[in-house]
Amino acid sequence: MQKPAPVDEEYLFEGRKIVSETDTRGMITYANRQFCNVSGYMLNELLDQPHNIIRHPEMPKVAFEQMWQDIKRGKEWQGIVKNLRKDGRYYWVETHIKPTYDDNGNIIGFLAARSAPERKNIDEVITHYQKLLEEE
Repeated sequence: MQKPAPVDEEYLFEGRKIVSETDTRGMITYANRQFCNVSGYMLNELLDQPHNIIRHPEMPKVAFEQMWQDIKRGKEWQGIVKNLRKDGRYYWVETHIKPTYDDNGNIIGFLAARSAPERKNIDEVITHYQKLLEEE
């Protein structure tokens, strides 16, 4: 049996986009196969769980506060996020989140699509996130 990777080891992924959907409270209602593969979770471990199950502790809270403000107001949000795999490794994603609506125009959830960001973009956001963490 292979032992888990150390917590600080980065996991890189390629290929298909990672897709998930949540309700308005951030509970996962859908995750595609790539989401499961990259996060290390089985689908049944993700459904009905808060999306922050994959939130890396080095992500500044203020980044998510702004994201929630935007998407709850019906705006789309884009950013680079550091996520935590089930095995303790982490991975970076370029994320695009948009609200989903019912027939009456009410927000009923959120759809997120993620891809692997470019290394230079990760390096830039790391510096920014470190400053935000110092301010928390």
